[in-house]
Amino acid sequence: MHQTTRSVFVFTLLAALFCAPVHLAGAGEQPAQAELPIEELRLFAEIFSMIKADYVEPMDDETLLRDAVRGMLGGLDPHSSYLDPDSFREINIDTRGEFGGLGLEVTLEDGVIRVVAPMDGTPAEEAGIHSGDLIIRLDGVAVRGQALDQAVERMRGEPGSAITLTILREGVEAPFDVTVKRAIIQLQSVRGKLLEARFAYTRISQFQSGTGASLRRQLERLEEQADGPLSGLVLDLRNNPGGVLDGAIEVSDLFLSEGVIVSTRGRAADSAFTFNATGRDVLSGAPLVVLVNRGSASASEIVAGALQDHQRGLILGAKTFGKGSVQTILPMKNGAALKLTTARYYTPNNRSIQATGIQPDIVSRQLELATSPGTTHGGIRESDLAGHLENENGASNETVDETAPAERLQDRDFEIGEALNLLKGMVIARRQVDQ
Repeated sequence: MHQTTRSVFVFTLLAALFCAPVHLAGAGEQPAQAELPIEELRLFAEIFSMIKADYVEPMDDETLLRDAVRGMLGGLDPHSSYLDPDSFREINIDTRGEFGGLGLEVTLEDGVIRVVAPMDGTPAEEAGIHSGDLIIRLDGVAVRGQALDQAVERMRGEPGSAITLTILREGVEAPFDVTVKRAIIQLQSVRGKLLEARFAYTRISQFQSGTGASLRRQLERLEEQADGPLSGLVLDLRNNPGGVLDGAIEVSDLFLSEGVIVSTRGRAADSAFTFNATGRDVLSGAPLVVLVNRGSASASEIVAGALQDHQRGLILGAKTFGKGSVQTILPMKNGAALKLTTARYYTPNNRSIQATGIQPDIVSRQLELATSPGTTHGGIRESDLAGHLENENGASNETVDETAPAERLQDRDFEIGEALNLLKGMVIARRQVDQ
């Protein structure tokens, strides 16, 4: 009787699977004609039935199937995942620059949570979380075995409530606990100040919808403070984990007058795009130094790669994270969505940086932000993540900080000081050429 029940269940499940439409989102929304792997589906249904019948605790169909989907996506690469309806809604909030939580950009690696970078001015940064930290427990519960979206959901919660993260850090012998109080995260994606005379500094902490417009407005304010055009700019992308692709394109377009910014290619025909510069250089050719480190990922690397290939900016720092893949959000009828890796992106010189990163023009080994002590210690790159794709070739709020402490920013931060010296040198060299 028991075996008969299982057989009926297997048959029913297989019938449901075979009758389900196979669909790929794309141009014209044409259904994909793919032959279903019958034997593999039969094995799946058999295992499903065994779990339902014999697992120590009763399991509902919805939970088992959702976890199966998460496992299937998690086996592809570190960035593909299933977004339940709540997570899908949060994605839309995140890109607008306001959400509840800790202020961490994280990824899943070998069953634990790896910190890509803490976001500026957030509880995570204030608590001393570092890029490269491994989060192995949340409130004492091990994260191993959890899907990334599940762990992220647990880290979010009511503003003012606290969560204890158990951290494993490179160079520290034993795990330790850090208690972080949740807050409404309102990111200032763009901020900056004049360093001296007409030399300016801007920092982009994350690329959001409208980051390009925010940066343009800030540069205008800095020019007003300088009483004239800027002589040079330091663009700080350290510990910037990326964000919205459009934001990276808009920022790159501010400094390029022509040419390709970035291109994308994947298996699907509609994954191939080329984005070109459309405007004029807002700095009118004034020297530009871009700061990067191991926490600079994704959209940050698009900007750095575009400026480097066009020889528009000098890249200073450490080799970047190396996330050169594009994720597409595919909404589903139940209010959930798939975040699926659909393409690789390429710099103007047709470089794929997937798992390789952007190599700076000038390498610096002192990479700590003065406002974020230790945030780069133990950093990681895309190539360190389990299951990463291989390289096939081998409305934001912005402010200008007008309350600088007595000690100058360039004196407190080694890389900013070096960048300023480089800008001055490039200005002098240009004058000599003009003479």
